[in-house]
Amino acid sequence: MNRLRETIQTIKENDPAARSTLEVVLTYPGLHAIIIYDIAHFFYKKKWFTFSRVISHIGRFLTGVEIHPGATIGRRLFIDHGMGIVIGETAEVGDDVMIYHGVTLGGTGKDKGKRHPTIGNGVLLSAHVQVLGPITIGDHAKIGASAVVVSDIPPDVTAVGIPAKIVRYHKLTDEKETHEKKK
Repeated sequence: MNRLRETIQTIKENDPAARSTLEVVLTYPGLHAIIIYDIAHFFYKKKWFTFSRVISHIGRFLTGVEIHPGATIGRRLFIDHGMGIVIGETAEVGDDVMIYHGVTLGGTGKDKGKRHPTIGNGVLLSAHVQVLGPITIGDHAKIGASAVVVSDIPPDVTAVGIPAKIVRYHKLTDEKETHEKKK
């Protein structure tokens, strides 16, 4: 119940169109997708795989957001305009992440084991971002609209393009110094 309250509060803080708790509860498919994911994930952990996938499939039909019940989703996820979001089975999403419509956290083939991305805490994934493969996006990174991410992105940067390239550092980090030396 605490996760639900946190998610509702996150939506109200991040979406200026959210006028009331009742409006959020009744009309926000991102919230509905997270609630349905939580139910499906519960059964997935109990090894009721088919039943959890059926619940997930119903959620996809109702919300336009497909979150595999095996994915790991952190707290206070904000899904804004969620239509077309796909989060794969081995994806891991940290706390305080913002995901906009059309985002895919997907695999690159028929690999076994960890095959989907790991998204750090406080990450922003803009509209139509594609993050593919068992890669990591570091904490507080921002990924620009329509970027295709196929390699690791360090923390505290902005990356854009196809393939995604770092265009801005938010903090001076050892990663920046290493990246600058490679140029």
